[in-house]
Amino acid sequence: MGNPQERYGTILVGGTNGKGSTSAIIASVLQAAGYKVGLYTSPHLEDFRERIKVDGEMIPVEDLTRLLNDIEALFNRMLGYTERMPLRFFDIVTAVCFKYFQEQGVDYGVIEVGLGGRLDATNTLNPLVSVITNIGFEHVNILGPSLEDIAFEKGGIIKPDNVLVTAEERDNVFNVFKEKADAIGTRIVRITESTRSKKMSVSPEGQVFYLVTENAQYNDLVVPLFGDHQIINAATAVSTIEVLNGKGIDIAEEDVRKGLRDVYWPARLEVVSKNPLVVLDCAKDAEATEAVRKTIQSDFTYDRMVAVVSMSSDKNIEGMIENIAQVADHFIITKHSVSGRAAEPEVLIKEIKKTGTPFQVQVDSAKAFETALYTADVGDMVLVIGSVYLAGDARAHFATRSAF
Repeated sequence: MGNPQERYGTILVGGTNGKGSTSAIIASVLQAAGYKVGLYTSPHLEDFRERIKVDGEMIPVEDLTRLLNDIEALFNRMLGYTERMPLRFFDIVTAVCFKYFQEQGVDYGVIEVGLGGRLDATNTLNPLVSVITNIGFEHVNILGPSLEDIAFEKGGIIKPDNVLVTAEERDNVFNVFKEKADAIGTRIVRITESTRSKKMSVSPEGQVFYLVTENAQYNDLVVPLFGDHQIINAATAVSTIEVLNGKGIDIAEEDVRKGLRDVYWPARLEVVSKNPLVVLDCAKDAEATEAVRKTIQSDFTYDRMVAVVSMSSDKNIEGMIENIAQVADHFIITKHSVSGRAAEPEVLIKEIKKTGTPFQVQVDSAKAFETALYTADVGDMVLVIGSVYLAGDARAHFATRSAF
């Protein structure tokens, strides 16, 4: 294909949680600075084309179809070569993304890692800066049983003589990154050491906070995303922008402010109805559900919570249910729409019973959402959580209702 990914600057963003939000913020700031920006993320919520965007616009159907057809022909010619390591779905979609960004003449592409890092298709890049948000237990059957094993795989995106920005807090995990970075001459910007931040206020429009970095102090920043974890993601994104500034990319403070204020990243504690209050979050593991639980306890007011849950079978369901049960008064168990991925209700029932929280089962997700609305009284809150796929189902469902 002629290495289309080398025709524009790239920022490669990996990690367990927060990499999508961080990528979206970086892209929004670059766009505010006047650059043409591609954003590649996964998975999608409702429309496959969400994965590949230029200046916030999804790839058109005709371009997606054309590029897939082009790559199919190339794929068929490569079959003999790839018998031992066949190209997979994500490899092909990544190739489409790289080529489309080249065709569109983007200045910069913000690329989210798919799975792991070391062997991920996105690691063909030689990015301007690598970002690893944090490390948690995910895909342990592929990435390894320990956090250090997972960190080793995700740390594969650290490049020689470059910069790594990371918000990882635990020293045993961070040291995996540091050992590799030291060996290849890469500088690390560790958010927990190089920044200070404080939330000043919260409103339905988002959070106001201040941020002090290695290079600047930003007062009264606004981000339309909820939770302390989103302030950490914002700090990670702003520190990444400052690294790009150091490489000669012109980005002013007002661009940072506008990019943060204008970022759009749905299904992250997204309010889709105010009467009753319905909040969606695509938290998909124990660490993410813990962050949601903390945010709900600190930033939301409600009388009683009804939690609609579905989780993929390869997740830490016990830990996720334990976190949600700390704020939920009633569970509605369902199954998201992605065939073969959703855990059976019996698996969730087993864990919910341990918490003593009342529950009911409504396998059809649309009926589960309607049951939650019927169950919730005035002043109650409905939380849809447990999977990106469930959040996508919910967004499509509530888009058809008069939510506000």
